Amino acid sequence: MSYVDGFILAVPKDRFESYKELARKAAEVWKDHGALSYVEAIGDDVPYGELTSFPRAVLAKDDEFVIFSWITYETRQHRDAVLEKVMADPRLKDDMENMPFDGKRLIYGGFEIFLQA
Repeated sequence: MSYVDGFILAVPKDRFESYKELARKAAEVWKDHGALSYVEAIGDDVPYGELTSFPRAVLAKDDEFVIFSWITYETRQHRDAVLEKVMADPRLKDDMENMPFDGKRLIYGGFEIFLQA
């Protein structure tokens, strides 16, 4: 089965256009290095839960959007190889130093798909 990297983050509304530019560039870089797909989604129905929720997880403020994104790969080994190339790619260097969001509130992880319908 395939492998997925998943991300949840909060992006200030006044920096969303900058984030979209970064996402477009990142998608190109990941795809150039072999990612199968790259998806970015903005929260449309993400209520602030009492105990758990996407906004609570990233400590989203009223002036921020919740972003949910994922990248797919053939396998974990394929992900590791793609990620190594992405991290060495100079196209994202400046963006990584000046991200349009608080990287400390970014949640990410790698997941092995066990069911895909």
